[in-house]
Amino acid sequence: MTTRDSRRLELLLEVGRLLSSKLEPAELLTTVLRLASRVVDTETASLLLLDEKSQELYFDVALGLGEAAAKVRLKLGQGIAGTVAQTRKAEIINEVRKDPRWSPQLDEKSGFTTRSILAVPLLLKGRLLGVVEAINKQSGVFDESDRETLEAFASQAAVAIDNARLFASLRDEKFKLATVFSQMHDGAVLTDHSGRVLLANDAARRLLGAEPADLAGCLQDMTVTPPLAELLASDKSFQGFAAVRQEPVMLVLTGRATRAPLAGKEGFLFIFTDDTADWRQEKLKRSFLSLISHKLKTPLASVIGFSDILLGELDPKTTPPMTYRAVRTINEQGAKVGELVDKLLHYTIVESPDASLDLRDVSVDEAVGEALNSLKERIFAKKARVDYRPTGLTLRVDRPLFVEAVKNLVENAFKFDPKPAPAVGVRAVAEDGWAALSVSDAGPGIPPEAHERVFSRFHQVERDFTGQMEGMGLGLAFVKRVGELHGGRVELRSKLGEGTTVTILLPLKRDS
Repeated sequence: MTTRDSRRLELLLEVGRLLSSKLEPAELLTTVLRLASRVVDTETASLLLLDEKSQELYFDVALGLGEAAAKVRLKLGQGIAGTVAQTRKAEIINEVRKDPRWSPQLDEKSGFTTRSILAVPLLLKGRLLGVVEAINKQSGVFDESDRETLEAFASQAAVAIDNARLFASLRDEKFKLATVFSQMHDGAVLTDHSGRVLLANDAARRLLGAEPADLAGCLQDMTVTPPLAELLASDKSFQGFAAVRQEPVMLVLTGRATRAPLAGKEGFLFIFTDDTADWRQEKLKRSFLSLISHKLKTPLASVIGFSDILLGELDPKTTPPMTYRAVRTINEQGAKVGELVDKLLHYTIVESPDASLDLRDVSVDEAVGEALNSLKERIFAKKARVDYRPTGLTLRVDRPLFVEAVKNLVENAFKFDPKPAPAVGVRAVAEDGWAALSVSDAGPGIPPEAHERVFSRFHQVERDFTGQMEGMGLGLAFVKRVGELHGGRVELRSKLGEGTTVTILLPLKRDS
């Protein structure tokens, strides 16, 4: 090994140490160029990086070439650097003015005089990062030894540049994540698989304590549904939860636990919000509705009962017409209000957090028959036709709630159909462990944007659209809640002008 080779080897080792110590992209790239000049003894150097989107080369750093270099962009195959990038092979140009690929424009703008260029591609695992150019050999001309040295340098520089880019990208992503995390109004807690807190934002600290260390400890005075141990042991991608503390001050947290990939075992990201105010309002609404409903029952019973007696004693032929109409109207309207109050009571019962089911084996045919029998007067008044084919199905359900749900579905079907004699179809089938009871009508249908909202309480499709009768918009909300209490769900299919089908799906097998 010659003295020159020995010096270059020592220099390359020093270069490796210097490059590995730089992680700031701007500082690293400047260092790359200064070292490139040193390893092959040139006046200056330039570094062109590849814009992967446009597939063009641009001067990221060009020592001594001035601001004009920053505006230059070369396509692959254009100029000396573009050719090196395209072929991925180094080029030695000892007399640039004799090379047709060289352009004097950059020299003219910068005032720099280029005589010779050694250009080497920056490659990392076959991927092109750019081109490094050593410019103007200070003693003699570029030779193969210079090319080999700059190629060895370029391989080290490519690794360093890629590491710096990765570091910068991670730093940027960390900043974005930290900014979003800290600015969130919802509480956010990242835990390991055991529930140990790894990261918590300010909102979480306000709700759980100054420096939460263990999620189980933070929630020890709260009732968590489902339990925290079950959440941490679950293999589901995400799961909703609620945590309620009654004393000394009520606190209701609701949110979602999502599995999070971490080094080693998976962890969890808990996102939650303080729903205490909403929960209190909801509880107040339920209490108010229940109270009002019960308070109205007694006077309504008197109004309906005594008006029934009066109607029975009045002779339409001898009673003044105004008197008879007044009593009949009081009786009819009292009955309507009574029905609304009953619906309200039924809804407040199933909406209660303490709602429980009295599960029994119930014949679907008998339950549908009971529901239709309770509606026979309204079906007759509407001249509706209800078609039901017995199935012999038996379900384990709360009979009163199930009958009331069927009643609501059938009543909705003919009540909102403006036809003189609406037709309603009731079908029950069993498939794949589920029983599906569907009620179909041939009414005007429901607009697509209202499909979800019709299951919200007190929601009704606009009167101008359906011509619907009086109601409170609780029927489908009640049906949905009954389905949920039984571990089922409700589905709706509707098309404008062709009618609507609402289906309540309940599990065929259910433990008591």
